[in-house]
Amino acid sequence: MALITRTIALGVLAACAGGAGFAWWAQAPITLDGEPIPFTISKGSGAHAAGQQIADAGVPMQPLLFNFLARATGKSARLKAGSYELKPGTTPLRLIDQLARGEYAQESLTIIEGWTFRQMRQAIAAHKGLKHDTVGLSDTDLMRQVDADYRHPEGLFFPDTYLFAKGSSELAIYKQAHTAMMQHLKAAWDKRVADLPYATPYEALTMASIVEKETGQKSERSMIAAVFVNRLKQGMMLQTDPTVIYGMGERFDGNIRKKDLETDTPYNTYMRMGLPPTPIALPGLQSLAAALAPARSNVLYFVSRGNGTSHFSDNLPEHNRAVNLYQRAAKQ
Repeated sequence: MALITRTIALGVLAACAGGAGFAWWAQAPITLDGEPIPFTISKGSGAHAAGQQIADAGVPMQPLLFNFLARATGKSARLKAGSYELKPGTTPLRLIDQLARGEYAQESLTIIEGWTFRQMRQAIAAHKGLKHDTVGLSDTDLMRQVDADYRHPEGLFFPDTYLFAKGSSELAIYKQAHTAMMQHLKAAWDKRVADLPYATPYEALTMASIVEKETGQKSERSMIAAVFVNRLKQGMMLQTDPTVIYGMGERFDGNIRKKDLETDTPYNTYMRMGLPPTPIALPGLQSLAAALAPARSNVLYFVSRGNGTSHFSDNLPEHNRAVNLYQRAAKQ
């Protein structure tokens, strides 16, 4: 009897010790060398398979213990497939919670104001954290999947920093950026001032793209917009270099020459009246606001002072004097 009692007691003590050890393990940080470890849980994986995939990625953790902990916490059936990152200081309990909540590894992509759509596509295609599911699509085919109402993609995507789970679809980023641009354009259009020379929000978007490319000075955008709006109202040509450059496409080598200004393309606003047929870049919020609420001014001309700012004029003689002044200063 004494032997049986002693055996039972030893078993209870061992169980308690084992339970205490397991509890300590579950709450102790997983030992890492200092760098986060990326890992992926495949779709349809149970707790055991997930534990094995985590261990195979280099996480120093026994899959059997992971499986047992997932079941003990009642979260074994709630683990979500996807790409994750184990950071230093993470405990097994926190890891289980991370997978149950679907706290995927975050990636980011920044689309710059003033980029062309071609530059945006290049940046997306080069991002290693994305699933490249649009590489074989033409711009037209891509737009069919994003928004069937538009064929030409230029200007229709909002420049911003986008956060997404590693392995996300490229198409999802395009759709998110397009939705954001349509929302911002609608908000600006709804608050537009009276008597603007635009028939549609798309024309306003085209103007915003020109403003975006004409100046890096945020404080001058409303004045730049005023120049072009006044020109449209008076039936003057816009005569803006960025549209000519856009129409040149890959022929542009960094310099714009007189012959380029005299070569007709649909985007040459020295040769054609009105707005170009599409936007020429991705405009940001301030350019949208400027296009739809330009400064109240009679200005018709502007010229760079050479210091990042512009001189604005409402008549040609004053403009010519300013051109001579600042061009002469630039040559000295």
